[in-house]
Amino acid sequence: MLVRPIETRYARSGDIRIAYQVIGQGSLDLVFVPGFISNLDLHWEDEGYSRLLKRLASFSRLILFDKRGTGLSDRVDAHALPSLEARMDDVRAVMDAAGSGRAAILGASEGAPMAMLFAATQPERVRSLVLYGGYANFHRWVMSRERLEDFIETAETAWGSGATLQNFAPGRVDDPHFAEWWGRFERLSASPTAAVALARMNAGIDVCGVLASIAVPTMVMYRRNDARVDPAASRYLARKISGARLVEVPGRDHPIWTGDVDRIADNIEEFLTGARAVPDIERVLAALLVTRITDTAKLGDRMWSERAQRFQQTWRLLVSRHGGRISGLHGDTMLSRFEGPARAIRCAAALCDAANDIGIASAQGIHVGEIDVRGPPTGLTVRIAAQIADHAGRGDILASRLVADLAVGSGLHFADAGQLAPDELDQPLPLVRANSEQHLEPACRRDKPRANKPSALTLRENEVVALIADGMSNASIAAELRLSAHTVKRHVANILSKLDLPSRAAAAAFAVRHPGPDGP
Repeated sequence: MLVRPIETRYARSGDIRIAYQVIGQGSLDLVFVPGFISNLDLHWEDEGYSRLLKRLASFSRLILFDKRGTGLSDRVDAHALPSLEARMDDVRAVMDAAGSGRAAILGASEGAPMAMLFAATQPERVRSLVLYGGYANFHRWVMSRERLEDFIETAETAWGSGATLQNFAPGRVDDPHFAEWWGRFERLSASPTAAVALARMNAGIDVCGVLASIAVPTMVMYRRNDARVDPAASRYLARKISGARLVEVPGRDHPIWTGDVDRIADNIEEFLTGARAVPDIERVLAALLVTRITDTAKLGDRMWSERAQRFQQTWRLLVSRHGGRISGLHGDTMLSRFEGPARAIRCAAALCDAANDIGIASAQGIHVGEIDVRGPPTGLTVRIAAQIADHAGRGDILASRLVADLAVGSGLHFADAGQLAPDELDQPLPLVRANSEQHLEPACRRDKPRANKPSALTLRENEVVALIADGMSNASIAAELRLSAHTVKRHVANILSKLDLPSRAAAAAFAVRHPGPDGP
């Protein structure tokens, strides 16, 4: 979320008023021509969109606007649709109002044809051109006439519900928070009537004849498996625009603000400035743990709610005991952050045991990557961790191979668990299944009544189990208590035997639920 509001102003383009915003103080002006729909205020509420805009504004004076008929700009007469030339003039009007004589133009999706026409007809005002997910002819590369009518029918009957999300970003359909935001994005960007009018306007786009006239430096970017615009459209543009640079990025979700927006911004910055982005010192490497819980026993709403709340309380305690930070709670999905993967895995194991004890199912996904330390973790690392958790079965702790590589020497054990193929990565992601220190875990004797109080343990054993709950290894416990490693190993074995627990992780969960005589 943006810390301070951005001032919205209005430019006059003929009889139409166009809403625009200006942010950043870079050495070059960059005009962003958006796609099908937009809303200047709502953009800042999505983490991907706001991240992209902040990145672009870090090296430019970024000029944003809502095209006529969308967002905060004036609507258009559905029975007298303006030509592409009239809509293109909105770019000139916004540049004049913002005091920009010459600018780089970024055209995304449906904004690309406008950007191309502007560059071809007013080259003196364009220093360079960036096209993302663009096309020269709508029916050839976006939708046939039959598919367009199906899309229009959806817009007429379900606009505002987020129903069009599958047409633009199928990879985010199962993300309830993004899907909810997309529904608001539809409602606040255009009415159903306006959305249909915009779809029919875009269907008439054909700028094939102007491509040879574009003489400014041009970069064409596209996603390899774009769900909305045929990637062949971008390859066609690169062939027909003299000297154009073609850049492919992984992914299938179409909007420019989805997927790996940092890669998009890096390419744009390098093309426009000639220099790669300066590494962000406020981004750090971290291990992210995504925990999902489910009700496999078909409990009633009240009982499920009680057990879910109980698990969430335990989750907070265990994350803290393992040196992690609570980063997000969204219904039955929990996100936590750790400085090292070993702590994340041990916490995940404790959470699995806690879920079993409570009577619910859990699945854990762990991934290591860069996150922004200035707020809750967002972006590609979070999405990959969430996909790994989705891929995990009941009781599983799945992690990316990098997690195992970084946890060498921790005493943890890993087994190959196949691959995951996220659209946003260049190649499949190898997965591993994590297990805790198996050589310390005796078989449970289920015929023995389970102890439910710390009083079953000696004072020293209570000290040891408390340190296990803190995420400490046997070697660390030995150093803390000034014992030999062998003695600590024997204490751990006795603890598991007395409590009839299967693992150190289960002992950690027990310690959280049943504090010893000196407290947690």
